[in-house]
Amino acid sequence: MKFLGSSKGISMTLSKVFRLVLAGALVALGAISGGCGTPQPESAAAQAGGRLVASFRTEPTHFNRLVEGRPVARLNALLSHATLLRLNPNTGDLEPRLATEWTSAPDGLTWTFTLRSNVRFSDGVPFTAADVLFTFRALYDDRVGSVLAADMRVNDEPLLVRAVDDHHIVLTFPAPFGPGISILDSLPILPQHKLQQALDEGTFRAAWTPGTPPSDMAGLGPFMLAEYLPAQYMRFVRNPHFWLVDDTGQQLPYLDEIEVPIVPEQNAELLRLQAGNSDLTNGGARAEDLAMLRDAETAGRLRLIDAGPAIDASTFWFNLKPGTKALANKPWLGQEAFRRAVSHAVNRQAIVDTVYLGAATVVYGPVTPGHGDWYVPEMGATPFDLSRARTLLTSIGLLDRDSDGLLEDESNQPVRFSILTQRGNTERERTSAVVQEQLRQVGIAVDVVALDQTAVQERFFSGDYDAIYYGVAASSKDPADNLAFWLSSGPFHFWNPGQVVPATDWEAQVDALMREQAATMNRKERNRLFVQAQQLLADHVPALWFAAAHVTVPMSVRVGGATPSVILPVALWNAEHLYITGEPR
Repeated sequence: MKFLGSSKGISMTLSKVFRLVLAGALVALGAISGGCGTPQPESAAAQAGGRLVASFRTEPTHFNRLVEGRPVARLNALLSHATLLRLNPNTGDLEPRLATEWTSAPDGLTWTFTLRSNVRFSDGVPFTAADVLFTFRALYDDRVGSVLAADMRVNDEPLLVRAVDDHHIVLTFPAPFGPGISILDSLPILPQHKLQQALDEGTFRAAWTPGTPPSDMAGLGPFMLAEYLPAQYMRFVRNPHFWLVDDTGQQLPYLDEIEVPIVPEQNAELLRLQAGNSDLTNGGARAEDLAMLRDAETAGRLRLIDAGPAIDASTFWFNLKPGTKALANKPWLGQEAFRRAVSHAVNRQAIVDTVYLGAATVVYGPVTPGHGDWYVPEMGATPFDLSRARTLLTSIGLLDRDSDGLLEDESNQPVRFSILTQRGNTERERTSAVVQEQLRQVGIAVDVVALDQTAVQERFFSGDYDAIYYGVAASSKDPADNLAFWLSSGPFHFWNPGQVVPATDWEAQVDALMREQAATMNRKERNRLFVQAQQLLADHVPALWFAAAHVTVPMSVRVGGATPSVILPVALWNAEHLYITGEPR
């Protein structure tokens, strides 16, 4: 499930893909240049040609990345388009793409980029600085309403871009911004010659819909869309004009074709992989599937790659928005002592052992070990302690007044609330069931309500819920990319989103800290400020986190060159380097 929303700059809108969790490297000021940085396959092993089949669980509603914000749009953009630079999701390094080098002014706000020469779009038309300027014009055009626009603003102001000549551009930030030019990782450069008329006529949002012939599209990526059959598959073929070569001078990509079957259900995805009908799946394996997958690996049918700890641990949050039925009928939800008692009553290690079968790490906050030095071990730790939980509940007048084993409040109403979670997501359903049983031990009655993802989203946005256990897909590791969660005004400040003014003093303090760290260029100082923000969140427990899964990526033994990440798409992010060994399909 992906909520829609995001924030790369200080402003946020509901229309962007939300960047939930937090870590990443700040680009050092000064000149930066170099090679791709992605691990290159050995020349003897890499084979040109072949077809790879990689399933995905959602299908596109649009092929224009500026319009479509879901992860499937990111997949399409990674395959069909290119950015000025790339933030390697595994190393955190900035890698040259359409720009070969860049230098900054002393203030770190103005950057000059050198663009690759002799680059052509997939239809053969030359790429120049005019395409970069066009992409930024479309990005900030109010008629377009781009899902990426707020991602590319700082202090709610756009970046300024001008061309020096066909192969040099100058980009200026309106204010200091911690992540710096890594902001450009999310913006694919689009062809002016294909989309200029649509932008001029105000029909840009109608361009490149699922009904658009692939021949009407063009891109700078390693592949180009050749065919799309709704609810069935997308087929991408090699872009003959792709500009990147490997370390031996061989033109990339290695593959001739990538087919992406649309397989919404994870069990069906797994069956296809086991049967040899696909080479890759949408993401990491579920814990309950690992034993069977390891047997298949031992038998030589599959390969498992550990991508590391997840950075998108599911979130359990309470409805703390004033005026909702939840707080009116259950005012104890709004008391920190109640929420801390719930946290103490949850045995996180039991969740790791039973739900994840040990393939996870206990966490107490939204920042996991996968985030590197943004992560602070034991931050906000509330160890499993039923005695402490009962003491906290008693302190706010929640007692077992009729000796039936369940608590009542001072009005003699039962202490009972519901948890909404995603139907079909076994991790969330099973965790909710464990929490339900564990809270019963301290006298709290819980009803678990599993709904489809659309229904959960609707209930969230309407405020019609007590608590939700859900998750969002992570597409960045930097705190400044996650202001929609941390800022009280953010659309994904889950417990009380979209506040006009901070509802509490502690949220106002977090707002100030997060704005300051987003505008700070010193990485050490950013870490210090972010630790303080994390501590405030932990002190006031508006939400809980239980476990971060270890991301294990299954794939066919035929696949070479894969370096999976914990960010979707886990294995196709460097599709140009993938190759097939053995017999072709």
